[in-house]
Amino acid sequence: MFKKILIANRGEIALRIIRTCREMGIKTVAVYSTADKESLHVRFADEAVCIGPPASKDSYLNMPRILAAAEVTNADAIHPGYGFLSENSKFSALCRDHGIKFIGATPEQIDYMGDKSNAKDTMKKAGVPTIPGSDGLLDTVEQGKKIAKKIGFPVIIKATAGGGGRGMRIIWQEDEMENAWNSAKQEAGAAFGNDGLYMEKYIEEPRHIEIQIAGDQYGKVCHLSERDCSIQRRHQKLIEETPSPFMTPELRQKMGTAAKAAGEIIKYEGVGTVEFLVDKHRNFYFMEMNTRIQVEHPVTEEVINYDLVKEQILIAAGVPISGKDYEPTKCAIECRVNAEDIYNNFRPCPGTITSMHKPGGHGTRVDSHIYAGYTIPPFYDSMIAKLIVSAQTREEAIVKMERALSEFVIEGIKTTIPLHQQIMQNEDFRKGNFTTAFMNSFEIK
Repeated sequence: MFKKILIANRGEIALRIIRTCREMGIKTVAVYSTADKESLHVRFADEAVCIGPPASKDSYLNMPRILAAAEVTNADAIHPGYGFLSENSKFSALCRDHGIKFIGATPEQIDYMGDKSNAKDTMKKAGVPTIPGSDGLLDTVEQGKKIAKKIGFPVIIKATAGGGGRGMRIIWQEDEMENAWNSAKQEAGAAFGNDGLYMEKYIEEPRHIEIQIAGDQYGKVCHLSERDCSIQRRHQKLIEETPSPFMTPELRQKMGTAAKAAGEIIKYEGVGTVEFLVDKHRNFYFMEMNTRIQVEHPVTEEVINYDLVKEQILIAAGVPISGKDYEPTKCAIECRVNAEDIYNNFRPCPGTITSMHKPGGHGTRVDSHIYAGYTIPPFYDSMIAKLIVSAQTREEAIVKMERALSEFVIEGIKTTIPLHQQIMQNEDFRKGNFTTAFMNSFEIK
């Protein structure tokens, strides 16, 4: 087992990893930018190393500085969390070259799944259903028009190296193709340094359902059931839950089998997520695979009593998994709390928290790095907390979430707590009658 793990991340996920390491008797090293000097992950780690100024490129994305921090503190493993370098094959390879275990996928596995066009081809070979579209990347806009006519409008073009909705455009008719192509290509190039685009048939108003998997170093893969992530705004998830209210036992079995096949074909090592779009007829299509821990992993942990971060560490240390597939034994919901003004087009609201109170009680969990007096820096993602509740039924979980949200007090800044309160009271949400288009018609009061 590892003696010391450096966490190459910040905020709530860094603190989450530190807690599991401490329970496992493993020493931890926090890295931080100058903007994060007062963050709780810095306070609670056994050691902390400043790796640069606030800009991510100079700190949390600076591979030489992170590796130097690992070497100077004698860390024998690095946990990348999510975001930043968690799906960077070059960083995974550098860790391997320096004799430091990267707690995550191998460089080869990251490359397999990181390129979405390549991932789709790999899934076809594994027999996983995929959305009709281009075979690989598009060379010209004219090629895109030809394929769109063949598969039928609407279509969607996506950045092959994309994420978070960037480099993505929905096209409803042919005369929109050229403008969409140019803007998507420009956005993808600026965001990812790769302007490659591919095309798929646009599945209108689908569910976004993902399957959690785990794979060990010996080729064994299991699935840990699903999460419904359909409540989104601009392709950014707001609320996640398990089990999905749209799921049936038959569909879970089919999607679980497909997700395992995805992991097995690349001999996946670690904890990962296979994401699918599911249409109204419960046909499902591979969308992408995330070769890292997900923001929403706590909802899975709460319904199957399974520490996913601990599992990541055990797998990286060479411990075989049981191979058992899991089904949810109760219901869990997660609300992402962002420092944003929902009444001002979700404008980010960094600033100092003057006072706060976290909710508690049975089946209530808060994953967060904030506290009264903490100043939220303007340089990073606006998510500041995750509120997770679990109960025996979905109805009970919704009521519990309403109660927990009413107790969650964060003063001094604007947050998305009022939005979550309104969604919990929405009749369609309560009935489980929603798709990824839910927020398009949702009226904030």
